[in-house]
Amino acid sequence: MMAKDLPPRENTLFKRILKCYENKQYKSGLKHARQILSNSKFQEHGETLAMMGLTLNCLGRKDEAYDNVKRGLRNNLRSHVCWHVFGLLQRSDKKYEEAIKCYRNALKWDKDNLQILRDLSLLQIQTRDLDGYKMTRHQLLMLRANQRAGWVGYAIALHTMGEYENALNVLQTFRKTQEANQQTTNSPSCCYTRPASWLRLASSRKRCLTSTLTETPFLIFRAG
Repeated sequence: MMAKDLPPRENTLFKRILKCYENKQYKSGLKHARQILSNSKFQEHGETLAMMGLTLNCLGRKDEAYDNVKRGLRNNLRSHVCWHVFGLLQRSDKKYEEAIKCYRNALKWDKDNLQILRDLSLLQIQTRDLDGYKMTRHQLLMLRANQRAGWVGYAIALHTMGEYENALNVLQTFRKTQEANQQTTNSPSCCYTRPASWLRLASSRKRCLTSTLTETPFLIFRAG
């Protein structure tokens, strides 16, 4: 998250709010938010109000939290930060469908935001929106095709949908990519032990046996 419409001093303070939130230093985060809002030029700054509300929510001040987040959103309906924060607030109250709507609105203004996509995927699997989950995990893979988490996450999404052969193909493609980069020995065993069990689910006994025998050299590595 970044506040693009703040001058350097206030933008530095905004970054400190984010850091305080990540480190659970909520009182310090409130202090920095109030410093920005005390400036008459930025007293209605949407993203600062939203982060202040999120911080207040962590301190158990829920009514104030919603007031600030909604006020912030009204002041900047085109901010992915405001929509994302509103979604986090809704999620904290287990209003998952409402949170998903907020995340989707946030993605309208920042469609490739990795954190929002990850948060969306978590709620999609929680609400059993498997088609949506699969699409979101595929988008994450496309955005970070060089990262193992993207490949494994998409394979798990396919597996959840019952597409066992496709899930296996995704992991095999990932393995070939790793071998090409001479990184195979650094990959966790979960990437290689999963295919055998997935093939069993697909009732492909012959291929399951072949896969198990083929992957044996990699089984010495334990998943972390």
